[in-house]
Amino acid sequence: MASRQSQHSLKQRLSWFGVLWLGGVGAVAMTSLVLRLWIVPN
Repeated sequence: MASRQSQHSLKQRLSWFGVLWLGGVGAVAMTSLVLRLWIVPN
């Protein structure tokens, strides 16, 4: 039972890591896009 709970916890941690990592990458990409669109026309 402890092993099953440990695996569930590990999967949950990895899922959160993936979600937060993708969120960070998305935020950087959006910031880059906004800055590019803001600076280029001028």
